[in-house]
Order: sequence, then structure tokens, then C-alpha cells
Amino acid sequence: MGAPSSTTTTYESALLRKARWRPLEFVAWAVAFALPFAMPSHSLLVNEIAIVALFAMSLDLILGYTGIVSLGHAAFFGFGAYTAALFAKLVMPDPTVGLVVATALSAMLGLVASVTILRGSDLTRLMVTLGTALLLLELANKLDWLTGGADGLQGVVMGPVLGLFEFDLYGRTAAWYSLAVMLLLFLAMRRIVHSPFGATLKAIRDNRLRAMAIGIPVVSRLVVIYTVAAGIAGAAGALLAQTTGFASLDVLAFDRSADVLLMLVIGGVGWLYGGVAGAIVFKLLQNWLSAVTPQYWMFWIGLLLVLLVLVGRDRVLKPWTWLGKKKGGTA
Repeated sequence: MGAPSSTTTTYESALLRKARWRPLEFVAWAVAFALPFAMPSHSLLVNEIAIVALFAMSLDLILGYTGIVSLGHAAFFGFGAYTAALFAKLVMPDPTVGLVVATALSAMLGLVASVTILRGSDLTRLMVTLGTALLLLELANKLDWLTGGADGLQGVVMGPVLGLFEFDLYGRTAAWYSLAVMLLLFLAMRRIVHSPFGATLKAIRDNRLRAMAIGIPVVSRLVVIYTVAAGIAGAAGALLAQTTGFASLDVLAFDRSADVLLMLVIGGVGWLYGGVAGAIVFKLLQNWLSAVTPQYWMFWIGLLLVLLVLVGRDRVLKPWTWLGKKKGGTA
């Protein structure tokens, strides 16, 4: 009678060991928070990287851990951006309240949209998720009296964070705000993926029919994780709108979904730091190459992707492995 209990305890201990922080992780996060102070001229870039890294991690929840392929994740990112901007403009400028509202409404949108990913093949999900994003894009374009249409939603003025920290021109407050939100949501995602719930997601990713056969409630798991991922993507979009004071159709565009997929290809799927690594590499390359060769920067990023496929991501991005990635992905 004691064997099942002992096995369960051993398995829970293994999950706790995987979730344990490594010393270099503390160093990495400390460096990230120190960057806006040490390099104030690059604070806006740090802010942008933090936002897209959070967006990439939200996609990794459904792609890397659950096996749901999506080309329309920008739907939730853009919905969160417009929600936060409209909330600040029409209701109140408090960024934290606006962030909570945008996250909650994006999660509700994800709950409604989750019915589109419950059936069909990967190709079907690609088309359906892409269609969802395109529908929202066209809706935002048509409702120009509310969203500003092609001109974007302008005149968004944000209040101080927690009533204390005003947004400055250098972007340091914005960077720290985005990093703090990213860290909090990273901790939540880390807890999810290293829990028994997260283990069932990996089982669904590996073999959905086998997961159903052993009693895992596949449908409810898919709905829950899709809702959570949508909420986190909406939070990333809200951060973008709040820190830039602007929301446009670009936040719902196909390019946004394609870019975040490229980040996961660069950083690796199935471990949360893959989204962070991919976002850093992608944004730094984009920032540098667009300054050096404005017309051909996409060619060089494409060349990097080909190199990753031919040589192997672990060899090209080996320095990131100390943050906890093991073969198969654990972080």
C-alpha cells in the first residue's frame, strides 16, 4: 500500500528540484534590473526586450509545453495593448490597474478562443489561430472611432507606477516596470510548468491519445493553459501600450506572431528561458542590423535561422545552457 505514496513523493521531489533556482539565475536577473541604471541610454531597448520576452514565454506555454501550434498569438497581445490604452484614456491612467484589467480581459478572450484549438490537426490550428488574429486586426481597423484605425490610438497618458514612479523620457521607469512584471509572471509560469499540472501538459504534447487513455482531462487542460497563455500575452501587450503611450494595428499584425515564433526557434521551445534568450538575440540583431543594413536586416536573421538548423541551436547558443536548460528542456 505504501508504494504509490512513495512514488508520488519521489515524483513531487523531482519536480521541486527542477523548479529550484540556480545561483547564476539570480545573477542574470540582477544584471537585467541593473541595466537601466548602468546604461540609461539603452533603457528603451531593455524595456522592449522584456516585453517581447514575456510574449515569447507565453507562446512557449502552449507551443513548447503543450504542443499547440499557433500563428495568431498576436491576437491576445494586441487585444491587451488596445485594452490597456483605452482603459488609460477613457477610465483611469493607473498603469497597474490597467495591466490587471487588460490581463483579465485577454484571458477571457483566450477562454472563448480556446474552442478553436480543441479539435483538428496542427495545420488546422495554424489556420484557425491566424484567422482569429486577422479578424481582430480587421475589427480594430474598422472601429476607427474607438481604436484610431490605421492612425493608431494616440494621446494615451499614463500615471505613475504605484502612484510613485513617473515614466521618464529615458525609459528607465518603463524598463524596471516591464522587468518587474516579467519576473512576477515568469515565477508564475515556472510554478505551472514544474507542477503536476505542467507534467500533464507535457504528456498531452507527447501523445494526446495516450494522455486521454491514462485519465488526463485533455480538454480542460488545453482550455486552462490556452487561457493562461492568452492572459500573459495580453499583459505583454498592455506593457507595450503603457510604456510607449500608443497602440496601433501593428500589435495585431501577422508579423508580430511570426517574430515571436522566430524567437522561440532561436532560443528553443520547452524551456522558459528559451523565450528570453530568443528575444534578446532577435531584438539585438534587429536593432543592430537595421542600423547597418536597413533594407536587408531580415535576410541576415534568416541566415541565422538557417545556421541554427544546420549546425544546431545548442552549439550556436551554448552560453545560455547555464541558465538551466537540459536536453529536452526543464527551465
